[in-house]
Amino acid sequence: MAKLPKLAIVGRPNVGKSALFNAICQKKIAIVDETEGVTRDRLYGDTHLFGFNFQVIDTGGIDPKSKAQFNEHIKQQAEIAIEEADTIVMVVDGKVGITALDQDIANILLRTKKPVCLAVNKIDSPELRDHVYSFLGLGIKDVVAVSASQNWQIAELLEAALKSFPRDIETEKEPESLKIAIIGRPNVGKSSLVNYFLEEERCIVSPIPGTTRDSVDISFNLDGTLYTLIDTAGIRRKKSEQDVIEKFAAIRTERAIERADLCLFIVDAVDGMTAQEKKIATEIEEAGKCCILLFNKWDLVKGFRMEHCLKGLEMAIPFLKHCPKLFISAKTGRNLEKIFPLAAKVYEESKVRISTHQLNKFIGQAMQRNHPPMITGKRLRIYYMAQVDVQPPTFVLFVNYPNLMTESYRKYLYNQLRETYGFEGVPIKLYLKGKEKKERPQKPVYEAPQWPESKQDEEDFEEESFEEGLLEDDFSDEDWDDENFDHKEP
Repeated sequence: MAKLPKLAIVGRPNVGKSALFNAICQKKIAIVDETEGVTRDRLYGDTHLFGFNFQVIDTGGIDPKSKAQFNEHIKQQAEIAIEEADTIVMVVDGKVGITALDQDIANILLRTKKPVCLAVNKIDSPELRDHVYSFLGLGIKDVVAVSASQNWQIAELLEAALKSFPRDIETEKEPESLKIAIIGRPNVGKSSLVNYFLEEERCIVSPIPGTTRDSVDISFNLDGTLYTLIDTAGIRRKKSEQDVIEKFAAIRTERAIERADLCLFIVDAVDGMTAQEKKIATEIEEAGKCCILLFNKWDLVKGFRMEHCLKGLEMAIPFLKHCPKLFISAKTGRNLEKIFPLAAKVYEESKVRISTHQLNKFIGQAMQRNHPPMITGKRLRIYYMAQVDVQPPTFVLFVNYPNLMTESYRKYLYNQLRETYGFEGVPIKLYLKGKEKKERPQKPVYEAPQWPESKQDEEDFEEESFEEGLLEDDFSDEDWDDENFDHKEP
């Protein structure tokens, strides 16, 4: 089977490349903003056109004369995308027209001898469609007017860009991989770690915090196992997010945690644990994701012992007490070879399923060692326990009264589960289900008929009473004495 063809989206800054990338992928992957230079690293996305699978690469804007931050790095990333692409889509601004920079980029792309298609973007109204003809001077044969914001003529553009690929060949979809999100505060070494694993400058690295903005997915094979690393933007405190782009970057990071199978939580060993690390750890735990804690930049720490660092961590964040911990250096490569074997082990533990028989035996022994406390004359009774889900392992305890479960006893069962079955680096969820109370049927209450208060009520009363047989003639005329109106015994 053939590998997925690669389509690179290239152009000068602020022509709508990321918006077109999102429209082709039919997902909001790249951050879109009017500010120049939002996209820095190259982004990949898998999509299809009428059943034909291919891969799209989004790049940053090419402008050699720009004085924007990381301009040279962005240019290098775009050049790598052009080199590895099978077909190229050059994007121009249909409202602005041809610029000198557009002409320079078109000349570079035509020299590659690869299929090139021109996308005239921002044709958002019928009046602008005549502007397309002015772009024929760039020397690119296939020209298609599109609107990425309105999702107009995207399929026509892809038809033109992919026409050199036969549709009858079967394209090979990548197998399922272990998705690992790299999480942490800004400037703790996340991108440096990715570059070390890939042995190339895949992500832009800078001492300036907030260099990475988009969540960058990188797939690679290690010893026969396919991994997908998700390099994310650093999670700042909400009040430290200065612009809209940083807010979007934080949202992308949260989504990366949700779709990841495991998180590598990186902490700056020099700065140590801060309040922001506690929030990040809570976010990972609430998402139910496996976690491995990495203390980066340990080569810069002097006069501080690992044991003291671990002790302070366990006291500050109880969840991380059960997570595997490594002291690493992305710069020197210290302990980095241990990360992926450990990640595979933790991921396998998250898929462990325990039989109900084993759990009932476990809960009986745990209650025998430490009985639940007596509360208001009642004691918690656990009838049985069952596992209902994996990733993360989820357990249900069937009890008599859920409100009798104290937080201390819940933590005791939580720790006993880890001590017995491991679950290293895996969050555990415990739920309680109380005994259903059966409602007793109520006896019917007889309601005596009310004496009528008006003439209409009296007529209604007589009619209802007659229907119920209350006014039937139970006595004969002989039983009454007309003179005294006294009732005689029948």
